[in-house]
Amino acid sequence: MTTTTPQFSARPVVQISPVEWAKKNLFSNWLNTLLTVVSVSVLGWVLTTLLRWAFTQADWSVLPANFRLLMAGRYPVELLWRIWLSLAVIMGLGGFSWGVLSRNARLFDRRGLIRLGILAATLVIVLALLADPVSIAISLGLIVLLVGAAFVGQQIGQVKPELGTWLPLLWLLGFFLSYGLVCGLFLGRTVRLDDLSGFVLTLLAASVSIVLSFPLGVLLALGRRSDLPVIRWLSVAYIEIIRGLPLITILFASQLLVPLALPGYIRTGRVVRALVGLTLFSAAYLAENVRGGLQAVPRGQTEAAKALGMNPMLATSLIVLPQALKAVIPTIVGQFISLFKDTSLLTIVGFAELLGMGQTVLANPQYLGKNGEVLLFIGLIYFLCCSVMSWASRRIEKQLATARPGPTATPPVDPITAGETA
Repeated sequence: MTTTTPQFSARPVVQISPVEWAKKNLFSNWLNTLLTVVSVSVLGWVLTTLLRWAFTQADWSVLPANFRLLMAGRYPVELLWRIWLSLAVIMGLGGFSWGVLSRNARLFDRRGLIRLGILAATLVIVLALLADPVSIAISLGLIVLLVGAAFVGQQIGQVKPELGTWLPLLWLLGFFLSYGLVCGLFLGRTVRLDDLSGFVLTLLAASVSIVLSFPLGVLLALGRRSDLPVIRWLSVAYIEIIRGLPLITILFASQLLVPLALPGYIRTGRVVRALVGLTLFSAAYLAENVRGGLQAVPRGQTEAAKALGMNPMLATSLIVLPQALKAVIPTIVGQFISLFKDTSLLTIVGFAELLGMGQTVLANPQYLGKNGEVLLFIGLIYFLCCSVMSWASRRIEKQLATARPGPTATPPVDPITAGETA
C-alpha cells in the first residue's frame, strides 16, 4: 500500500487595512479610546504650539550667523575642506555597508522609506534654517553619495557576499583616515586636539570612545567569567566601581589623575584625558551587556567546541563570542547612543563641544534670548545622529538574525498507515 506524507505550508500572512489596525490597537475598548484621544490631543497641542512659535516668534538669524562656529568651532577656516572630506568618507562607508548588508533585499522598503522621509524632512528643516547655499549644496551631495554608495555596495555584495565580514575592518580604516584628515596627519599643517571644538569635537569624542571602549568592554566581560580568581575579582571590582560613579565625576578625575598616573616626560592634552574618562566609563557598561550575551549562549556550544579539539581561546573567539555579540546588538548600540549623548557633559569640564559652543554663542549680548532657537537646532542634530545609529543597528540585527526553531506541527495520524508501520 502506497503511503503519502502530508505536506504542511506556512501560515499565510494576514494583511489588515490601517482602519482595521486602528480599531484593533487604538479603539478596541473605551479605555484605549480615551487614552488615544487624550494622547493625540496633547501631542497636537504641543506640535501646534511649537510650530506657531517657530513660524511667528522665533528669530532664526542666529543660526546662519553662527553655523560654522557651532559645527567647527575654532577650526581654521581655510582647512574646513578637511572636515567635509572626512564626512564624505563616513557617508561613503555608511552607504557601502548599507548596500552590502542589503544585497539580498531592497534598499528601500515601506518602513525604510518612512524613516528616510522623516530624516530627510528634519534635514530639510535644518538646512532651511541655515540658509547657507554652500552648506546646502554639500549636504545634498553627501546624501547623493550615501545613496549611490549603497547601490554600488549592493551590486558588489551580490557578487562577493563574503565582503560583509570585512566591513568592521573597513570602518576601522575609515575611522583612522577621517581622524588623520581632521587633524592634518596627511595633508598640510596639523591641528591639535585641544584646538578642536563644536560638533567636530563631539563626533571625535564619541567615535574614539566607541572604538576604544568596545574591545575593552569585551575583555572585561570575559575576565568576569574567567576561571582565574585574580582576573575575575579585578574585573568585577573595576566594573562595579565605575558603574557606581557618575560620568561627570570620572571626567573630573581623568583631568586630574591621568597626568599623575603617567611618567613625567609624557604630556597629555585635555581632550585625551576626557577621552580616557569616556572610554573607561563606557567600557564598564559594555562589559555587562556582553556578559549578558555570553550567559545566553548554551554551555553545549563550548562543550562541542572542546570535543572538536579547540582550545578555550579558539572556542571563545570563534564559537561563543560571535553568538553573544549578535544577541546583544540592541543593547550595545543603545550604549553607544547613550555615550554619544553623554559627550554633552564635556561642556561642564570646560570643553566647547556642540552644546558648549551653543552656550558660547548665547553668551554673546547680540543673541541674548535666543536660547530656544539654538537649543532646538542642537537637539535636531542629536536626533539625526542617534536616529541613524538606531536605524543602522536594526538593519544589522535584521541581517544577522537567524531563523529560530518554532513549534513543529504534528501531522494527523492515519490509523491504517500507523497499523502497517507497527
